[in-house]
Amino acid sequence: MTVKEIIDILDGRIIYGEDLLDREVFTACGSDMMSDVLAFVKEQAVLLTGLVNPQVVRTAEMMDMSCIVFVRGKSPDMGMIDLAEQRDIVLIGTDLEMFTSCGRLYAHGLRGGSGK
Repeated sequence: MTVKEIIDILDGRIIYGEDLLDREVFTACGSDMMSDVLAFVKEQAVLLTGLVNPQVVRTAEMMDMSCIVFVRGKSPDMGMIDLAEQRDIVLIGTDLEMFTSCGRLYAHGLRGGSGK
């Protein structure tokens, strides 16, 4: 699935990375606990979170994630946007809740790291 498709599915808005919308993502992870992301994400994924602090971008970078979706209308500050730009990570926002966002992506074929 491409980042562009994720934006369409989630009625999202691009925060950073307009030139990176053709990137492919293969799995998804929804969590507000970055320790869970570090423990369970094994493949290139999109991260869905309601957490807005720089640790989210740093975690995504460590896990080779190419896209972060901020749920529940959350928006990163300029410091986070600058950090994502430096790390070449796409940032998306959606007003949808985490559960709904994950469900929509799952319904369109995107799976978790286990592939199930």
